[in-house]
Amino acid sequence: MDWTIYIVSAAFFILLIIGVPVGFALTGIAMLGTIFAWGFSGLYQVVSTTYSDATSFILIAIPLFILMANFLERSGLADDLYEIIYRWSGGLKGGLAIGTVVICAIFGAMSGVSSVATVTMGMIALPAMFKRDYNKDMVLGSIMAGGALGILIPPSIIMIIYAGIAEVSVGKLFMAGVMPGILLSLLFIGYIGVRCFLNPQMGPPVSEKYTLKEKLQSLKGIILPIFLVLFVLGSIYKGIATPTEAAGIGAFGALLCMIIYKRFSFENLKSALLNTIKLNAMVMWIIIGAACFTHYLAFIGVQDVVQEMVLGLNISNWWILIFIQAMFFFCGMILEPAAIITLLGPILVPIVHTLGFDLLWFGVLFVINMTMGYLTPPFGFNLFILKGVAPRSVTMGDLYRSVIPFCILQAIGLALVMLFPEIALWLPGHMGN
Repeated sequence: MDWTIYIVSAAFFILLIIGVPVGFALTGIAMLGTIFAWGFSGLYQVVSTTYSDATSFILIAIPLFILMANFLERSGLADDLYEIIYRWSGGLKGGLAIGTVVICAIFGAMSGVSSVATVTMGMIALPAMFKRDYNKDMVLGSIMAGGALGILIPPSIIMIIYAGIAEVSVGKLFMAGVMPGILLSLLFIGYIGVRCFLNPQMGPPVSEKYTLKEKLQSLKGIILPIFLVLFVLGSIYKGIATPTEAAGIGAFGALLCMIIYKRFSFENLKSALLNTIKLNAMVMWIIIGAACFTHYLAFIGVQDVVQEMVLGLNISNWWILIFIQAMFFFCGMILEPAAIITLLGPILVPIVHTLGFDLLWFGVLFVINMTMGYLTPPFGFNLFILKGVAPRSVTMGDLYRSVIPFCILQAIGLALVMLFPEIALWLPGHMGN
């Protein structure tokens, strides 16, 4: 087993370096390793166990939440939200950057993924703030950090995957992410507000003034989408619907929002469905690949060896937990969060459970850690997503520099949730059955 794991690890990183998608790299290594160890007959065991993982009922919520997000995006929600922020907070120092974080948090509650808010605000908020002479680092950092909130604020695709691995309630995990999501949002908003108050050139207020009537009129475009999100999350919180059922209701409600706001067209419907299929296919291939790989590691005894080694260490349980967080952080610099949790989850979750830590709380710690992974070089996804929609004058060096203070704030948020678990566990503890 010793030499096998070194070969497998080296092959995996070589495939990543040459650009092979994570899901295909994991699947290919698992298949070849199984054939080498047990012959072609061994593939049946890998395929059968992987099929069971990939067809779990809980995973049906993933495409439904993605579809809900695509429908809401095409209902003109982003433009309406930014108009609200522009009218209500544009006159404040740093108001547009603060509003961008708020919009990203709202998008997180509607999409479950990071890329939607990052792309949308990159196309809408970035040119608007540049036009008004906002500091480049403040603009870029607020968009990418705000976008990363999408995987923490429910509904979250990453949380659904983790819940399936850790065998915890998706609904409770969703609710466990609410307060930490608000905490990170407030940390970002506080930082932007203080920096721009001390140095107004970082985020000068806009000159346009609006009456109260004009501000109130801007709210009409988001009433239905906000009500829909509250209804979906409320039904999960009260135990009225499972996350999968709530996702179905949310997708249908988002389609109605498109129709009511007169944004429905067959072109928008086709685009929403195709984007849903593409993103869901990417997520599912990662899940399938990681399932194949982890089952292969289990067959050759890696999981048992790692668990025995970690649990045999004569150190505090908290030091082990901190080491795991550090491992997640470094993995987040090079891998997608779905791949990390499906790859390491089956190994680490039993260890965390044996150490006596709450698996809901650990899941929230993982997701907060992954919000850093979306920002940290060299392969933070939000860095490349924003680079793709930003002007050519924005360099990768600008993007790397802009995320530093926000990564520090994320680390502070992670530490606070570690020190005060009730931040995550209070709301799930008051849920309906």
